[in-house]
Amino acid sequence: MSVLATIDWVFIALYFALILGIAWWVIRQKNETSDDYFLAGRNLGWFVVGASIFASNIGSEHIVGLAGSGATDGVAMAHYELHAWCLLVLGWILAPFYMRSRIYTMPEFLEKRFSPTARWVLSVISLVAYVLTKVAVGIFAGGIVFGVLLPEVNFLGLDSFWVGSILMIILTGVYTVMGGLRAVAYTEAIQTIILILGSILVTVYGLKALGGWDELRAIAGSEMFNLWKPMVPEGMDGTWAPVHTDTEMAWYFNSNYPWLGMLICAPIIGLWYWCTDQYIVQRMLGAANLTQARRGTIAAAFFKLLPVFIFIIPGLITFALADSGKMPELANALLDADGNIINSKAQQVFPLLVATVLPAGVRGIVVAGLLAALMSSLAGVFNASSTLFTMDLYSKFKPNVSQKQLVRVGRIATGVMVVIGLLWIPVIQGSRGLYDYLQSVQGYLAPPIFVVFFFGIFNKRLNAKGALWAMVVGFALGIFRLIIDTPVMLNEGYAYTEGSFLWVINNIFFQYYSVLILIVSAITMVVVSYASEAPNLQRIQGLTMGTVSAEQKAETKASYTKMDVAISILVIVLIIAAYLYFTG
Repeated sequence: MSVLATIDWVFIALYFALILGIAWWVIRQKNETSDDYFLAGRNLGWFVVGASIFASNIGSEHIVGLAGSGATDGVAMAHYELHAWCLLVLGWILAPFYMRSRIYTMPEFLEKRFSPTARWVLSVISLVAYVLTKVAVGIFAGGIVFGVLLPEVNFLGLDSFWVGSILMIILTGVYTVMGGLRAVAYTEAIQTIILILGSILVTVYGLKALGGWDELRAIAGSEMFNLWKPMVPEGMDGTWAPVHTDTEMAWYFNSNYPWLGMLICAPIIGLWYWCTDQYIVQRMLGAANLTQARRGTIAAAFFKLLPVFIFIIPGLITFALADSGKMPELANALLDADGNIINSKAQQVFPLLVATVLPAGVRGIVVAGLLAALMSSLAGVFNASSTLFTMDLYSKFKPNVSQKQLVRVGRIATGVMVVIGLLWIPVIQGSRGLYDYLQSVQGYLAPPIFVVFFFGIFNKRLNAKGALWAMVVGFALGIFRLIIDTPVMLNEGYAYTEGSFLWVINNIFFQYYSVLILIVSAITMVVVSYASEAPNLQRIQGLTMGTVSAEQKAETKASYTKMDVAISILVIVLIIAAYLYFTG
């Protein structure tokens, strides 16, 4: 039986009318050139840039995965959400290089800095990463939300999970394919407001049902509120058990999120994602100028501080409501006989809280916010994927095609990505948790990309050969781990022989394996570069710290004000305050 009342459907209908109306208005604008379609004509203002970055990031992995992680692991995953400072790195350090190079894509920047081969390799890696993470995760999370809120839906033999997944693709694909980045950016600006409002309502009503913040801390306990969660010993057999879950990880790196992995691996993934990933940076590339681009990243950094409170805390609230017995329906849906969260059920935490604690009408607003997050996340990756394929791969094989043909190919590429993402969903269904899956895959693919961008910008001596080998070796290590992990995720009863090489690789904690890839990639890039010829400094003028001219430095300095600096410092202060509160 549906948990949505008539008034809820009214609000949902109004939401779709608003989004489709904005999309239609944008689509009627001309999208005849690649600049128009892929970068919104390069004339976006700072608020649209910031809201679009936030809405693209805050998608399915947050409303489903991050809330589920909050219920199982407490605030541990807040490390990833407090990486708002990475957006400041993008705006203050990398934006000048990206904006002055007038690029469409991140791989195109690597071509200018290193070589065409580096561009091609990164394009392939990025497209693989989008299939394994953003596309499939977005589709999967849409199915989860529909499965909880509309469990009775059935169409042509498909249950509500698959109906919801496919419906999200169709609705999002229509305006993304037709309107390009401009349609995506303007609809995301509205979706950001709806998402934040809806999520705040869930937190407020959830705390009200529980009895307030103090009651939440009392029930959840200090471990759930500790960012640097220690490993918890269990028994005398030398094993270590995660907190509040029904599973435990093998080998001696056994902890949900040990502090060492969070300290080293999490920032690397954050800097890769926020500063070098096409999915995010493309919004900034659509800004009118460097000033608007930087202010957009500062605005996005402010928005990025919210997920701890509007996604992780609701997850904690749901666990507390179930564990305390205040809502038996939540306990029946989420807890096992010992009172621990069932991992396979954790992804339902946020929609279950929506269905349980919210009154009619308010529930409709929040569901509209959920749909906004799902659609904005999918729209962003669809547009980024089509841009990568069209501008970095297709245009290289067909260099003389018309602008109209480039746009048409971009639309076709979107459809292909969606089909591949659908085929990958069973792997996600078998993983330990949606957010765990996402962070582990990103942890395997991010380090070599981080290395070539940051090392390449800060060290002018590093060359194309070093960059190429760093990406190839790092990517090979990541894919190797994914190949080993996949059979275990697909088949719950599958396991490697304990003590074997494959068993050891499969059971190394993903963050530690990510650090290993980082170290190997960095060493590879430095050794190969210094063992071969130095790059032509004239060719990379303005693309590294050591080749920026005095005129370019002056232009960068003129692009910001004291207010921009002050607001950026405020963001850092708020991040430090959050770390201090959730430590101890």
